[in-house]
Amino acid sequence: MDYHFNKIEKKWQDFWENHHTFFTDVWDFSKPKFYALDMFPYPSGQGLHVGHPEGYTATDIVSRMKRMQGYNVLHPMGWDAFGLPAEQYAIKTGNHPAGFTKQNIETFKKQLKMLGLSFDWDKEISTCDPNYYKWTQWIFKQLYEDGLAKLVEMPVNWCEELGCVLSNDEIINGKSERGGFPVVRKNMKQWVLDIPKYADILLDGLEDIDWPESTKEIQRNWIGKSEGAEVTFQVAGFKDLHFTVFTTRPDTLFGATYCVLAPELDLINHITTSEQKTAVEEYKKLAASKSDLERTELNKEKTGVFTGSYAINPVTGKEIPIWISDYVLATYGTGCIMAVPAHDQRDYEFATKFKLSIIPVLEGGDITKEAFVGDGVHINSSFLDGLNKEDAISKMIQWLEEKKIGSKKVNYKLREWIFARQRYWGEPIPIVYLDDEMKALADTDLPLVLPELEDYAPSKSGNSPLDKADDWVNTTYEGKPSRRETSTMPGSAGSSWYFLRYIDPKNNDEFANKKLLEYWMPVDLYMGGPEHAVGHLLYSRFWNHYLYHKGYVPVKEPFYKLRHQGMILGTNGEKMSKSKGNVINPDDMVKQYGADSLRVYEMFMGPIESSKPWDPNGIDGSKKFLDRVWRLYTESEKIIDKPNKNLERVYHYTVKKVTNDYETLNFNTAISQMMIFVNHVNKESIFPKEYAEGFLKLLNPVAPHITEELWNILGHIDTISYEKWPEYDETKTMEDTITLPIQFNGKLKATISIHLDEEESSIKEKVHIAIGSKLEGKTIVKEIYVKNKIYNIVLK
Repeated sequence: MDYHFNKIEKKWQDFWENHHTFFTDVWDFSKPKFYALDMFPYPSGQGLHVGHPEGYTATDIVSRMKRMQGYNVLHPMGWDAFGLPAEQYAIKTGNHPAGFTKQNIETFKKQLKMLGLSFDWDKEISTCDPNYYKWTQWIFKQLYEDGLAKLVEMPVNWCEELGCVLSNDEIINGKSERGGFPVVRKNMKQWVLDIPKYADILLDGLEDIDWPESTKEIQRNWIGKSEGAEVTFQVAGFKDLHFTVFTTRPDTLFGATYCVLAPELDLINHITTSEQKTAVEEYKKLAASKSDLERTELNKEKTGVFTGSYAINPVTGKEIPIWISDYVLATYGTGCIMAVPAHDQRDYEFATKFKLSIIPVLEGGDITKEAFVGDGVHINSSFLDGLNKEDAISKMIQWLEEKKIGSKKVNYKLREWIFARQRYWGEPIPIVYLDDEMKALADTDLPLVLPELEDYAPSKSGNSPLDKADDWVNTTYEGKPSRRETSTMPGSAGSSWYFLRYIDPKNNDEFANKKLLEYWMPVDLYMGGPEHAVGHLLYSRFWNHYLYHKGYVPVKEPFYKLRHQGMILGTNGEKMSKSKGNVINPDDMVKQYGADSLRVYEMFMGPIESSKPWDPNGIDGSKKFLDRVWRLYTESEKIIDKPNKNLERVYHYTVKKVTNDYETLNFNTAISQMMIFVNHVNKESIFPKEYAEGFLKLLNPVAPHITEELWNILGHIDTISYEKWPEYDETKTMEDTITLPIQFNGKLKATISIHLDEEESSIKEKVHIAIGSKLEGKTIVKEIYVKNKIYNIVLK
């Protein structure tokens, strides 16, 4: 029988779909649960590439094994359908986002089914479905009513080409992540979510989850907790003008020789002298054209402008110049810093360039060459002289608080989450404006559905396309004329809670039933790319913690175990891209080699978390392995109901290793062991039916189509998907015979083959037979046998 993979794979995909094989009864609480989840994709026009199946196959392997182990497995899939990717593609092609997104979803879904992934399609969700985003709007409303969703005037990242505001994680090297368009800073009214209020909770929660340490560290750094003090500086010559700085080193105040303010601060308009006004205004325009990343780059040239005004150092009483510079951000701390150039390299370079005073206040280093950033006892610091860092900080904070010009303070780098986009394709924000107040829509008015628009292109002025929908915008609230909010939510809104909706996707009364949440949460295995570390993975943790504190969900952390799949690179080791012509289409691979071969190859390429180049010969090798399996089961007559002692150890060892490797996501070594097993079987004349069936169960999670067919050929009517996972006997995983080294005075002289745990007297006899001639003329002092390890003879 030839292995016609195209027919066989189509046959079993149809079987699974028609029989709803992977439907999960979420109400069956009689079994242990396992919730396996992939980061759901953007349904863009390009469809899947070969990188997508890698992560999806990994969770599918574990899901299929867990079903056989008796778990109630939830393995769903859906669509992150709102946001810039879908809208940008729609604008380029002239297609409306809704219709085009639906078409793209069908393409993606067809491709995923083609790969044999055991998703429960009855749980399918889409973030652009009003029945879904009704609950996104409802969660936003709770955040608003609790003061965590706010409308504020703030400097934002404005992308004119995209016609919308971007959050910091959507900007790469000063340009938009999508499209690579320039981004500038400008002041606008924006909806934000107060994620900094959850900063400590988010930090603490990292200790309770099984995530890669590198991802945890990225989140810790993004949250950026630091402890120090806030200090008030009076502006000289202005009775009522002052500003506050945050510093982690208040003990160095005696060395503060100038202050620097963020160019966006309104205070600058009041303190800039007429002589400096032109220079200041020009510099402010220059700073607005740069991203936060560009502005804070340590190696960039230091730039700035003197305002013409001075601040009073609160501990020395001396006047120190006030400058503006783009390396100070209005969104971090207070937007004002005190500069201690003797002990901060960036301040040192700035002071050196602009010939500002440098006063050392810590003993050590040579400030004629560079800043001294180490620790030392305090000097030139009045009441702090002679103190170490810890004592000096404590004493200075006490002094500041007594004088009522400062206080102890904890600060975070984490900024408020900008939660509005001036675009059409997103969740409408359920807020209306009356003459003198804002109101959230009643629950009964949700979902607030997007109106139909023909012209949904963004405005370069900052207005939303929804401003054009007069009949939708102008409405009433409790009988009073009102106007709807026309910004929409960001693409990350729907993905911040989707893992909860999969559990109960058709519930019209709540986002998910509480009993179901108690059983299914948290997600047991979450697979996705590391690039989402400070976006989706942080935002979803924030929403889940909020819902937990409100009593809506039973767990603090949504994803207990997180793993990242590595990138599949082009054959030349470069990232796949259309411009480089190195994109591999999975449809072509499935057509040529079959879905099972693609699955086996991608899992065999190397560790799941590593990036690895595509090798055309590799997938051909995977196909040949499956061909050998097919022939073993269909062309030989080895499979009979008889034991074969020669296969006992390798079978039990294979069951043990594959099981453990699947659990730890070491799929490449699991596949390697299964290849070794097949080679052993091919050398034997008897392949016990028990082992033949057990091996199919082991291979099924990686290659589900061929194993379903072979299971059927062995005489089984039902699918293999829920058969009992094979077990192993630990005592039968060990080698029966081992090679024992023989040493003379610690030096290797020979080896012999012995049985595991063989009697020492028997081993001694074998040793002397093997090395008898080498002992002639020598005196044996003693013989030492380390069981199953080594035999050492001590000679005179």
